[in-house]
Amino acid sequence: ALALPPEERAALLSTLGAPREKIALVGLRGAGKSTVGAALAARLGCPFVELDREVEARGGMRIAELFEYHGADRYRALAGEVLSALLAAPGPAVIELGGSAVTDAALFLRLRQRAWVLWLRASPQEHLRRVQAQGDLRPMLGRADALGELRGILAAREPIYAQADLTLDTEALGIDGAVETACARLRPR
Repeated sequence: ALALPPEERAALLSTLGAPREKIALVGLRGAGKSTVGAALAARLGCPFVELDREVEARGGMRIAELFEYHGADRYRALAGEVLSALLAAPGPAVIELGGSAVTDAALFLRLRQRAWVLWLRASPQEHLRRVQAQGDLRPMLGRADALGELRGILAAREPIYAQADLTLDTEALGIDGAVETACARLRPR
C-alpha cells in the first residue's frame, strides 16, 4: 500500500493522539497481523513492531526457548515490560501482539488504554491454511483435531478480542482492504 499523502497522514495521526497514539493488532496466528501491520505502518509512515521479536531481544532467546526454559510466566513478564516500554515511547507505531498476549488481563487492559486495538480475524479454516502455507507445523503437529482445537481457542478468546476498537475480517477484506478500512475508520470525520 502506498503511503498516505502528507496531509491525510497528518490528519489521521492527529486523531490517534495521546494517550492512544499507537495502533495494536490482535488475533490468532494466521490472522494477518504481521502482513497487515507492516502495510498499515508503511501507509502511516510510522514504525511497525512485532512484540514477540522485542521479547526475544530482551530475553536473549527465541520465544519457544523462553517458554521451554523459563515458562509462560517469564514470557508474560517480559511481554508486559516490552509492551509498557513501547506504549510509553513517544510517537505513533503499529504494534503486533502474539495471539495469546490478550489472555493476560492486565496487559490487555493497559493496551486498550494506550492504543487503538484492531482485531484481525478470519475463519478457523483460513487461519490454519495460512499457518500451513507459511510452513509452520506447530498448530497441527501431533494433533488429531487441529482445526477443532483452533476453533476452541478462538471461542475462548472471542469475548476478549471483541473488546477491540475495530474488527477487520482479513479473509473478506484482504490485506489492502484491511489497511484501507483501518485508515478510513480511524480517519477524522
